[in-house]
Amino acid sequence: MRKNFDDLTIADDFMFCKIMQDEEICKTFLKLTLADKIGKISYLSSQNAISTGSEAKSIRLDILVKDETGKSYDIEMQAVNEHNLPKRMRYYQAALDILFLDKGEHYSSLNDSYIIFLCLFDSVGKDIPLYTFENICLEDRKTLLNDGAKKIIINANAFKKAENKNLSGFLEYVKTGKVTTEFTERIEKMIEKLKNNEQARSEYRFISGFEMDAHHYGRQEGWKEGRQEGRQEGRQEGRQEGLAQGFKDGVMQTAKNLIDIGLSVENISKATGLSCGEIEKLKIKS
Repeated sequence: MRKNFDDLTIADDFMFCKIMQDEEICKTFLKLTLADKIGKISYLSSQNAISTGSEAKSIRLDILVKDETGKSYDIEMQAVNEHNLPKRMRYYQAALDILFLDKGEHYSSLNDSYIIFLCLFDSVGKDIPLYTFENICLEDRKTLLNDGAKKIIINANAFKKAENKNLSGFLEYVKTGKVTTEFTERIEKMIEKLKNNEQARSEYRFISGFEMDAHHYGRQEGWKEGRQEGRQEGRQEGRQEGLAQGFKDGVMQTAKNLIDIGLSVENISKATGLSCGEIEKLKIKS
């Protein structure tokens, strides 16, 4: 069951993405997390749908950032422990590399990248606020692979153990909602403002409705198509194809409905994961 809009906090995906779309908020968060200088943000976008191929599993990134030096940052809010974080981060890293390296380019063109998961739980189990991982030689423990990839898991549970006061205050805010710093006070005011914004409220309603409708439609149509295909080519293969087609049909129909009620192309893209180009084509056909 979806959460009431007025009850959303920064730990909820929708609100987290809205807050992190503010360049200064996002940049401050990255500075706190990486304890490093961040270049001027040149690109910042939320809810980016990435597909690595027609048969591959697609992903949707919460926040994707690039700075003027070419470094990229994927920032994800994770409220529930699904016990798959290491493998998930591995897949996200691969998807980002495919996204940023065009055909014909040399491997050296790959930019440095950071996969950052802000979690309400301790997925590693060492009770520390920040875990930073990069590839290192096991034989001497000093030689780095220098592949430019880092993965960071933030454990909001351990906010009391963060040495940086602002980081500690931010993690406490994420975990408990308590405002203790200027940074978290600014975020809290932004959230209050968003909750009084009818456009944001409508966007949340549309996105939540789409997710529930797509799940229901995909499940029902998928089983129907799956049974039909199963009779011809095998039950398992047919079920998978039916699920995929059912979900796709549901997405396209939802996009058409949102076009009819006048929602912007950008918001429809966020709600459905379709590209702006695909939505423009639907508008022409409508």
